Amino acid sequence: MAISKTYSKSKPVCKVTFAVSADTVNGAKSVSVVGDFNEWNPTALKKQKDGTFKASVELEKGREFAFRYLVDNDNWMNDEAADKYVPSGVSSDENSVVVL
Repeated sequence: MAISKTYSKSKPVCKVTFAVSADTVNGAKSVSVVGDFNEWNPTALKKQKDGTFKASVELEKGREFAFRYLVDNDNWMNDEAADKYVPSGVSSDENSVVVL
């Protein structure tokens, strides 16, 4: 898993790319990112030729956003490359956090 950040020089946003490797999801048919920034509604990651799932979103700089991955609409996963983790508030699980 990986998170890459590209900060805009002209706007107060950062392009965040979420990527989940094929090995990590072991043959999954779909992967979505779900978090504060999309009101916890799934944003599908597009499957790449190498099997990696990837999507980019523009997020406001100077903020932190909690998120998780939803694999095959059934399995929740955190990102091992997250900037930090916080309690989810709905279960004993934690959410990944990206800090911008």
